[in-house]
Amino acid sequence: MKISFLWSILFILSGTLLFAAEKPNIVIFLADDLGWADVGWHGKEVKTPNLDKLADSGLKLEQFYVQPVCTPTRASLMTGRYTIRYGLQTGVIRPWANHGLASEEQTLANVLHNAGYYTAITGKWHLGHVKKEYQPLQRGFDYHYGLYNGAMDYYTHYRDGALDWHRNGAAVREEGYSTDLLADDAARIIKEHNTEKPLFLYVPFNAVHGPYQKAPNEEINAQYKSLPGTDTRRTYAGMVTVMDAAVGRVIKALDDKGIRDNTLIFFSSDNGGPNPKKTTDNGELRAGKGTLYEGGVRVPAFIVWNGKIKANSVSNELIHITDLYPTLLNIVGASTEQRLPLDGVNQRDTILEGKASARKELLHNAYDDRGAVRVGSWKLVLTNLDKPNQAKQELFNLADDPNEKNDLAAAQPEKLKELLERYRFYAKQAVPALISGDPPKGYKNNVPKVWGDFD
Repeated sequence: MKISFLWSILFILSGTLLFAAEKPNIVIFLADDLGWADVGWHGKEVKTPNLDKLADSGLKLEQFYVQPVCTPTRASLMTGRYTIRYGLQTGVIRPWANHGLASEEQTLANVLHNAGYYTAITGKWHLGHVKKEYQPLQRGFDYHYGLYNGAMDYYTHYRDGALDWHRNGAAVREEGYSTDLLADDAARIIKEHNTEKPLFLYVPFNAVHGPYQKAPNEEINAQYKSLPGTDTRRTYAGMVTVMDAAVGRVIKALDDKGIRDNTLIFFSSDNGGPNPKKTTDNGELRAGKGTLYEGGVRVPAFIVWNGKIKANSVSNELIHITDLYPTLLNIVGASTEQRLPLDGVNQRDTILEGKASARKELLHNAYDDRGAVRVGSWKLVLTNLDKPNQAKQELFNLADDPNEKNDLAAAQPEKLKELLERYRFYAKQAVPALISGDPPKGYKNNVPKVWGDFD
């Protein structure tokens, strides 16, 4: 009886250890303001050989959606919940803002840490810094290196006269182009990682967001001297290629460590490209960053896992940034049970088996003045809601009109009514938006020496 009991315990323990050993490492790359056509598999002008090769080795997600600006996308990724739930639906968190991602929100890093992962972020946080409770080390990450805000100088690492470069909550003063520094630190983490634990590595570059500053690699800059368009477009293109090379170095670190095959790799942009056709290129997608049209919310994305995800595959299934949270947790065997309900949908079968997406509709966002919702292939875009005389309702069938050129609101009144009802369903659930607003009076005179430094 005792022997039988001992064998049962050993069997359970061995199974648990085996399961733990099989948990994949997870690496998430998030580009900042990358245009739809500014990757090699969507366009020809900007060179991204490392991303192209990586995308070819897995599943390209051709209908992957995010939020129209930085902070909301990052919050959606970390929580698996629409930003209307916690007030980050309106815009980015500015340096002078007194708010951040609500501390009651559980993050992807929290759950993976509790599931036995070593959790690290090298890059742009942008989910709050004014209180320590908003910062990465208090949100489930074991390690953080990089910046809290956006629009930081790539070389000096300053924003509005204050240093925004940190390691584990302490200011770091060092030379170097931020894209390269972040990639080098990510590669170092991989090299030094104790493989007894699985690794969750989040690499949200500040590239290729402005300020547009030429890359330190003159060979790369030279590639774009004759690129048609503005000087800003040429500078931006070089910045994209530097970021591509940075991704390549991180992937090489996985190869050198011998853990590439047991690493799930995801890449996307945080929103569509700004100032399309002049700085970025969103192809034929309508508009760009800051809008709820396809050019603002549909981004280049792919997911790779050697031996588990079919190489050279393409998915046109509807997937949203909130879906990563339940999908990744399901894949690694971590629980998605929590006090706050998820909006993300588990897309494991879509990603691993090529099945139809479990997501049938998507709230793009709901503001006081605008919003958008998608049901099936139908999309409703609402603008100027705060100006009754100028309010506009546009209805598109993306199956026939992916570039939103043909407004069917007048021709399809029943479909318009259906989507309006779904939009109102979500809009009624929205909490008041947390707004950074304009800089406070005397802002420049009260800027700290270091953003988010409490020591």
